Amino acid sequence: MTIPAERTKAVVHTREFLEMLASAEEVTIRGLVQSVAIGLLRHYPLNVDLDVSASALPEIWAQPTVERPGEQSACARVVPLFTTRTGE
Repeated sequence: MTIPAERTKAVVHTREFLEMLASAEEVTIRGLVQSVAIGLLRHYPLNVDLDVSASALPEIWAQPTVERPGEQSACARVVPLFTTRTGE
């Protein structure tokens, strides 16, 4: 179960991570983006959490939008950073 402090920390650290990516010229450590993203998503709020927050604080949060069938969300596809070889 994620507690409010963990959720808040995930939102803050995710913003910092995205700011770092936006200002970086290139990512030089293989797998860094994926491993950091996994850690940040551990306590990142789900749509149900955003829905509750929006109900309690509508001046700060909006209700999450529901994707229509056939639409892709921004995070619908995961592309591996590197492939693993089998049979070696």
